[in-house]
Amino acid sequence: MTTDPVISAKNLSLTFQTNDGPVHALKDVNLEINKGDFVSFIGPSGCGKTTFLRVMADLEKPTAGEITVNGVSAEDARRARAYGYVFQHAGLYPWRTIGGNIRLPLEIMGVSKSEQDAAVKEVLEMVHLDGFEKKYPWQLSGGMQQRASIARALAFHADILLMDEPFGALDEIVRDHLNEQLLELWARTNKTIGFVTHSIPEAVYLSTKIVVMSPRPGRITDVIESTLPKERPLEIRDSPEFIEIAHRVRDGLRAGHAHD
Repeated sequence: MTTDPVISAKNLSLTFQTNDGPVHALKDVNLEINKGDFVSFIGPSGCGKTTFLRVMADLEKPTAGEITVNGVSAEDARRARAYGYVFQHAGLYPWRTIGGNIRLPLEIMGVSKSEQDAAVKEVLEMVHLDGFEKKYPWQLSGGMQQRASIARALAFHADILLMDEPFGALDEIVRDHLNEQLLELWARTNKTIGFVTHSIPEAVYLSTKIVVMSPRPGRITDVIESTLPKERPLEIRDSPEFIEIAHRVRDGLRAGHAHD
């Protein structure tokens, strides 16, 4: 039985009008993301990865083509709170505790205090920050702050999680640890995840599908369906299968530059 895609982009283009003339950020993008997919977007800086994620989230409007999220427009999906969004930087309010930061979207939604308490407890456990509810952001490491940011995006139980290079500023050891935790979280929740990264190993390790994008105007040069098992210890990165997928991603990035 086939199901409708959770996110569908058809001939999607986006051109920004600037004082220096038009900037073609995305051009003729076609993609389908199904329920439970973990899709990474990889490409050089300025290729439209983040722009595409922002279009999904209705933070940018396409200038041509269409996008649907859960079968409705991106705007309707946003109003229905269909997704949580994790930015490159944790974006936690320093005057609010970790629990207070996680509660914020729930407060805005008018969720009762008891439901807020239950949600905060649940998501802090999910991201392994139990006991940190009363701490302030400045008391946490960068990796812990980003986990709190993920917890905030999870708090209202959206089925889609959009993540814009959330681990890019972290050192490799912390990043590896958070990659493992993110896979564990994905396995527990079966969320549909869109994930922007510059790291080939990160994209291959995390994803069921890797979308390779070209330099501006952002086009999709390859969509790689991962053949790796869902259970992925870090050591899988040394396997021939992992290395083969990484080579294909690299080849796709080179092919994108060849179109310049």
